[in-house]
Amino acid sequence: MKRSLFFGALLLAIMMFGSAANAQEVSGSVPNGSLTRGKSVRVTVTLDIPDGLHVNSNRPKGENLIATVVTPTGGGLRFGAVRYPAGHDKTFGFSRNALNVYEGRVTFSFLVTVPSGFKGNSADFRVAVRYQACTDEVCYPPKTKRINLSARVR
Repeated sequence: MKRSLFFGALLLAIMMFGSAANAQEVSGSVPNGSLTRGKSVRVTVTLDIPDGLHVNSNRPKGENLIATVVTPTGGGLRFGAVRYPAGHDKTFGFSRNALNVYEGRVTFSFLVTVPSGFKGNSADFRVAVRYQACTDEVCYPPKTKRINLSARVR
């Protein structure tokens, strides 16, 4: 009986851990769904962080903290530097010093440039968002979520 209660509690903890660690949603958009050869467009990527969770900002206050990093790749396109919003400082029970974190909805942006000689009528590229989600008491292992974005090319 004790053994089955222990394993039941362990299974519940694993399910809750996996659920919270994967609760963040990543989405992105290309303005008007189109790109123009030889021009740049600012693309946005959004990280939605559920209530009760936070992630370290791109500039966390600690060398051992996992920074949030957005990385666009592929499609024969050129990508500009990612603009990261400022996080906000918050103190948690597990830290004596304030940490710089993101909570709620966070938007990142970067320029996408289509080379003048680009072949094709559409472009597909990928965006990876690496982050570490935490509650006020525990941090989960770092995660990378990837999204695919597509746009018409004029």
